[in-house]
Amino acid sequence: MSIGTGIVLFVIGAILAFALNLQVDFIDLQLVGYLLMGAGALVFIIGLILMLRKRQSVTTVHSGVDDNGRSVREHRTSTTPDDI
Repeated sequence: MSIGTGIVLFVIGAILAFALNLQVDFIDLQLVGYLLMGAGALVFIIGLILMLRKRQSVTTVHSGVDDNGRSVREHRTSTTPDDI
């Protein structure tokens, strides 16, 4: 989600910086475009880093009955190692 947000911010910033030739007295649209492009690039890079660092965990539950007739549940959780 953050990768898409970064791309959208970058594209909107590029449109403001390069495609529009509007002069507004109270704001510099070209500067706002450059700021949005920088923010979009930053969000994109952070999104890539977080996606690459994402760890997956799998939880397995086994249910059964022991020798005394009691219900037994076993939970096992495994995560992906850091060095993948």
